[in-house]
Amino acid sequence: MTTRTTMPRILLAVCAVVAAALMMFGPADVAHAQGKGKGGGGKQGGAPAPGPAATRTPNPAWANAEVHTLKVQGNVYMIVGPGGNTTVQIGDSGALVVDTQYEEVSDKIVAEIRKLTNKPIRYVVNTSADMDHTDGNAKISRAGAPVIGGNLGAVAFDNGATIVAHENVLRAMSEAAEGKADTNADKLPTTTFFQGQKEIFFNEEPVIIMFEPAAHTNGDSMVFLRRSDVIATGDIFNMNSYPVIEVEKGGNIQGVIKALNVVLDITIPKHEQEGGTYVIPGHGRLTDEHDVLEYRDMVTIVRDRVQNLIKQGKTLAQVKEAKPTFEYDGRWAAASGPGSTDGFVEAVFKSLSAKK
Repeated sequence: MTTRTTMPRILLAVCAVVAAALMMFGPADVAHAQGKGKGGGGKQGGAPAPGPAATRTPNPAWANAEVHTLKVQGNVYMIVGPGGNTTVQIGDSGALVVDTQYEEVSDKIVAEIRKLTNKPIRYVVNTSADMDHTDGNAKISRAGAPVIGGNLGAVAFDNGATIVAHENVLRAMSEAAEGKADTNADKLPTTTFFQGQKEIFFNEEPVIIMFEPAAHTNGDSMVFLRRSDVIATGDIFNMNSYPVIEVEKGGNIQGVIKALNVVLDITIPKHEQEGGTYVIPGHGRLTDEHDVLEYRDMVTIVRDRVQNLIKQGKTLAQVKEAKPTFEYDGRWAAASGPGSTDGFVEAVFKSLSAKK
């Protein structure tokens, strides 16, 4: 009898203490007061168990790079640095960060966010698995705290901001997928989704994370901040070069065009095509609908030209020799790499030649 009556009283006492702490300090303060949480397994609970710390040689150029912040509109800001553009949404509930650039500039990015708000960073969203969009995940997440409860579910106390991405981003980043212990577990997404879109209501604003399959890679997402009327596209849209299409990672020219059409369906221009819905590209300056329209048209024209040459039985070398991007090279061709003329044409050719 003693055991039966004592245990419920103990449980009630514990619940009362926790409830009082939440009322006095709020969820964020209680989270900071707890010991470091490990998180659960699976999609909602956290990343897989950590392995040895990831090691790579720091890049002095990235470490010395300047970081600048531009107000876009509403509650949304754009942070420009050496990696992919970072989007920050702020409000009374805290900060939501889209893409984290390189680890070398994480402290600078956190400092820029602190200039905008003293509230905790609550969410980090990755638009792809690319290093220049995810390498700062660990430091920027640890600078924040999770939302306790909410529509993404509760996570362990003091586990840092929740990192959200498509499931294919987790697969691409996780060395455990190859049967190895994770060396970058603290950078991995802690909440993933498989198809469709992930929706978060944060800072009195719907945040819609839209999966765009087979575009730049097989794990791309765009983030639509609906009330502020801003879209962060990741590397689906790149103002610095031709699209970077990683065919070996599931990317495809058709998916890029489809995703750009989704952006055009959402964006609404202001007077004389200036302003209205703003679009933050993966790289390059802030844009609006007109910029996306011109980019989509360029990509579509090149796609159609390459498709026509393939129908004529041309080889990749012959397609390159035909110069299907000729009038666009001065504006869009990167000096080298996948965003160069050769890299782009080859990716388009492989996309259209792949067996279905």
